[in-house]
Amino acid sequence: MHNTIRQIDICIISDVHLGTYGCKSHELLNYLDSIDPEILILNGDIIDGWQFSKRYFPRSHFHVLQKILSFITEGKTVYYITGNHDEFLRKFKGFTFGNLHLVNHLILDLDNKKHWIFHGDIFDYTMKHSKWVAKLGGKGYDLLILINTFLNWCSKQVGRGKISLSKRVKDSVKGVINHVESFEEIAASHAIDQGYDTVICGHIHKPQMRTIETKSGKVNYLNSGDWVENLTALEYVDNTWHLIDFSKNEIERSSKDDELLMSDSYNSLIQELFGTAISKLK
Repeated sequence: MHNTIRQIDICIISDVHLGTYGCKSHELLNYLDSIDPEILILNGDIIDGWQFSKRYFPRSHFHVLQKILSFITEGKTVYYITGNHDEFLRKFKGFTFGNLHLVNHLILDLDNKKHWIFHGDIFDYTMKHSKWVAKLGGKGYDLLILINTFLNWCSKQVGRGKISLSKRVKDSVKGVINHVESFEEIAASHAIDQGYDTVICGHIHKPQMRTIETKSGKVNYLNSGDWVENLTALEYVDNTWHLIDFSKNEIERSSKDDELLMSDSYNSLIQELFGTAISKLK
């Protein structure tokens, strides 16, 4: 547990993907326990409707939802901005329950500067024109994260450090790099055209803070990253945005949770993915 709780004005997290094997729910819980935000912005893909299965939604994922609800009951303002993986919530746009507001985008005036906050999938060509390809990629990504988690568990047993297969793939594929750069440029260009000072997205799992300049002007581009690979969040404190990297924090996790993860959850998924082949190897 954290000894001190930091008070911040605004916290933005995105791409948590609750209900998937890649979600770092324990780490996220530790992070949320360490802060006391006046405003919490959930910038899309918090619950993964694409990969959701009744077979897998562990206790720690419920605890994340409970923690968010506790912020609401404590009087904090919580905005849930819908993303592509939780697009099933978009038909409830405008729903308000106490301090919880469900929206598709958010505009905030902070320190006399206009901030445009949205998930970002509207600027993703694949999402707009080939959603089935994106969903197929989502399943492949979740499988890659699963394999990566298993390899890291094995690596830990022999005293070695963590590796990230997905990051290595992304960093080595030129098309992915170009996609990220294109996404950032398009988002920035639209923000400049609309007269915003800052644009804040999620979606591409690439934490970022930089100024993007075009022929029409310039804008501050921010991306909150994700809680699958990067474990990052955006915090607004004393009129300044900060990109928080929580990946290096030691995470408290009970051995019972690990045993459940490596037995029930992993065995059932491995059986589903690889059929009866794994049983023949026993």
